[in-house]
Amino acid sequence: MKQTTIQPNSQPMSDLMLRETASQTAGPYVHIGLALAAAGNPVRDEEVWNEMAKPDAEGEHIEVVGTVIDGNGDLVRDAFIEAWQADAKGDYQIDYDLSKPFNSFGRTATTFDHGSEWSLKTIKPGVVKHPGGQLMAPHINLTLFARGVNIHLHTRLYFDDEADANSQCPVLSRIESPVRRQTLIAKREESEGKVRYRLDIRLQGQGETVFFDF
Repeated sequence: MKQTTIQPNSQPMSDLMLRETASQTAGPYVHIGLALAAAGNPVRDEEVWNEMAKPDAEGEHIEVVGTVIDGNGDLVRDAFIEAWQADAKGDYQIDYDLSKPFNSFGRTATTFDHGSEWSLKTIKPGVVKHPGGQLMAPHINLTLFARGVNIHLHTRLYFDDEADANSQCPVLSRIESPVRRQTLIAKREESEGKVRYRLDIRLQGQGETVFFDF
C-alpha cells in the first residue's frame, strides 16, 4: 500500500500546537556582539555603552553601580544589562545619537575584574508622568540578560534620597511588601567627591529583587 506523507504545513491549524517563540538567550554571544570590552575584544569607534551622559549634559551627574547575585549568593560575573531612563526633565530621548550630551539608552555588564560590578555614568532622571496621569518617582529601567536566564528580566532602580516621590509612585506602590520594595532602592554614597548610587540585583533567594512582567 502506498503511504502518503502529510506535510506539516498542510495540517489544519486546529491540529497543531502553537508554541511560544523562544526568547534570545545570553550565552557568550551577547557580550561578543554588544559588550566588546567586557568580552576582551577591541571596541568600536562608536559604541552603545555605559556612558549615557557627557560632561555637558544637563542635570545632576551620577554614577550607578552594583553587582548581580545568584540564588547561591555567588556573583554572576558575565551578566549583561540594558538601561532606559528619562533625562533630568523627565523626558525620554527617543533618538539615539552619540554626539548628543545625553542619551536615554545605555548598556553595561559585570566582568571578572573590579569586583564584578556593573556601572552607568549618567544623570539623575526627573519624575516621569505615568500613562494614568500620576507622577512616577525618578527611576532607571533595567533589563538583565545572563546565563541560565532564558527570558530576560525587567526591573527598576529607584533612589533612596527620593523618599517622598517614592512613596507616591504608582508603580513602586504596587509592591505591597515594604521589604520587597526596598530591593529596588539604590543607596546613595560618595566616592572621590562624586555622587554614586549602589544597587545589587539578586536573582533568587533571600532578598530577591522585584522583577516586572511586561
